[in-house]
Amino acid sequence: MSTTTETRGETVTPATPAVDSAGVIALLERGRTLATPVLRSAVDRLAPPMDTVAAYHFGWIDADGRPAAGDGGKAVRPALALLSAQAAGADPEVGVPGAVAVELVHNFSLLHDDLMDGDEQRRHRDTVWKVHGPAQAILVGDALFALAGEILLELGTVEAGRATRRLTSATRKLIDGQAQDISYEHRERVTVEECLEMEGNKTGALLACAASVGAVLGGADDRAADTLERYGYHLGLAFQAVDDVLGIWGDPVATGKQTWSDLRQRKKSLPVVAALAAGGRASEDLAQILAADAHKPEDEFADFSEEEFATRAALIEEAGGRDWTSQEARRQYAKAIEALDEVDMPGEVRDQFVALADFVVVRER
Repeated sequence: MSTTTETRGETVTPATPAVDSAGVIALLERGRTLATPVLRSAVDRLAPPMDTVAAYHFGWIDADGRPAAGDGGKAVRPALALLSAQAAGADPEVGVPGAVAVELVHNFSLLHDDLMDGDEQRRHRDTVWKVHGPAQAILVGDALFALAGEILLELGTVEAGRATRRLTSATRKLIDGQAQDISYEHRERVTVEECLEMEGNKTGALLACAASVGAVLGGADDRAADTLERYGYHLGLAFQAVDDVLGIWGDPVATGKQTWSDLRQRKKSLPVVAALAAGGRASEDLAQILAADAHKPEDEFADFSEEEFATRAALIEEAGGRDWTSQEARRQYAKAIEALDEVDMPGEVRDQFVALADFVVVRER
């Protein structure tokens, strides 16, 4: 272990990166460069004003319709899709339709999640529902989901059909996870196992698909694709564990979200449920506060002061929720790397999968 990244006092130490930072950036840029033209072409199919709304969401234009160079995300999923094609011995370009389809589903979920969660900022800009209204956020999200299936099925191959089935299954799990997440917000108690199941659905399923869809399009058999899915699933859980830490203690300047973001939404994220399960005085005090919170109306909760959220965050940390979640990120990272050993692929491709996992776990926001 030799690489350590600190985020607002949070230290996560993955395995030694197999590819340097420049190599990872090149992988991400390759995914973005190859996928974006196809993604733009897909969005152009949408009827006005959905095409414009989608372009705003992706950061291609500003709220007034002027061209913009907005932050469209780190493009981890497209990078994984192209890399998985190479794992099957195919050219990375073979994975492009899969990369685009996964990005469309991912952004469908972001549009809907932002509305359901009441998030007003994403990637340092107002969210779509805030700018264009809830109806457009719903419609454009639905349209992106439909486009994802079109992009794959238009290939007209057996492999495309297999890839579409996997994407559809991942999308259903993603929706299951969002439903679980919402239902947990007003429950006094959620177990660690329930939280991991929810996050495996909400985040792990689509990263699992991204890590295997290119391989499927490249002709990989189900055993290899399933193993790559396992890599992506555990990587997704590691990703979410880090995200859960940032959701409470992340720097708003880096995350683009409010301070104590997940606490404001009453999310039962991993640090919270781990703290509640820990026992001890801090855990008991936290349980009493959150039990009272669960019965407060939205308007009263929205008027909480910064000090009230800071108190909750301090109790979570004192009870051990923050440390446990950081350790869980490392455990899930290790499981992801172990899965790679079961797939016969070029050593360079494996190294790049490892490097992307390192990036996900130590990523900067």
